[in-house]
Amino acid sequence: MRSIDILERLIAFPTVSRDSNRALIDFARGLLAERGIDCRLVPDESGAKANLYATVGPQDRPGVMLSGHTDVVPVEGQDWTVPPFEMTARDGRLYGRGAADMKGFVACALAAALRADGLATPLHLALSHDEEIGCIGVRRLIDTLEDAPVRPALAIVGEPTSLSVATGHKGKTALRAVCRGREGHTAMAPLALNALHLACDFTAAVRGVQARLAEDGARDGDYDVPYTTLHVARIDGGVAANIVPNRAEVAFEIRTIAADDPAVLVAGLEAEAARIAADTGDPDAAIAIEVTNSYPGLETAPDARSVALVRELTGANATIKVPFGTEGGLFAARLGIDVVVCGPGSMAQGHKPDEFVAVEQMDRCDAMLDALLARLRTGL
Repeated sequence: MRSIDILERLIAFPTVSRDSNRALIDFARGLLAERGIDCRLVPDESGAKANLYATVGPQDRPGVMLSGHTDVVPVEGQDWTVPPFEMTARDGRLYGRGAADMKGFVACALAAALRADGLATPLHLALSHDEEIGCIGVRRLIDTLEDAPVRPALAIVGEPTSLSVATGHKGKTALRAVCRGREGHTAMAPLALNALHLACDFTAAVRGVQARLAEDGARDGDYDVPYTTLHVARIDGGVAANIVPNRAEVAFEIRTIAADDPAVLVAGLEAEAARIAADTGDPDAAIAIEVTNSYPGLETAPDARSVALVRELTGANATIKVPFGTEGGLFAARLGIDVVVCGPGSMAQGHKPDEFVAVEQMDRCDAMLDALLARLRTGL
């Protein structure tokens, strides 16, 4: 079965992160079962979602893992000119939600597994759920691999890089600052304590840290934005215009380069939060910071075995780093796996209406994986 035919089937599954991915996973498992490839399902607590892990070839030695996520972002509020959950082929492009991010690679990986034979070194396939909301699902899969007698030695995470070889991405820490004040009638607002004002003061503190890092923080020139970033995404609070709000929340995130420790930055913001509350002189004032999600960055050495292999497979002469996160950081940190990011399509198309992957990119990815299979047949 061709990768483009598989992609057409995958796009038809509306696997938005809030919904189940089981129909897609069952389809993938059925494809592999037709070739006698056993799959292990690792479901979430509800059973409505699952990861899939499969090995083609010898079971007693480490091999190369192809990793991809099966969930996609929503389409609501976007002006699509083609059906988002039907593949549309036009002018050398394949349109549909997830075509680039990242069902294109998943389709190529499944097609490669179906044509893998005579392998001396195994090919592993890992398909996960809920990557788009913080690399959530893959953590249970990693739990099972931690206890496995054999782990993959190398991993290719197929996020869209236009098939450039990416050796790194920033880490992410998502946080919430809960600001507490004291409610009151707005006619007597100075006698109350406005939690939204605390939230605005805290937002200013976040922006101050960002300004300092942009001015004189550590640098990694391989990134388009070469320093650690802090970003406030949302402020919630208040019920009615005539009530001083007693509670507000600030949702924000930190994306760190390898030289910066997110724990140090969070500790600094906690100190700022305590100062802001103390400056009010009001004992009811408080700002508590909570980490809601995090994953580590990826920093693979340029001379790592995975880098050399994928450069050989693709013919790439250089490496890049990508601004978006992947499960690769978790594989490296928790399993010690040598990871690169390399896949068809461009993230410039991801999360947008009329998302697409070029046929040329799919063909090049198929060729890369054919070259990988040839290496695995000789023992890598």
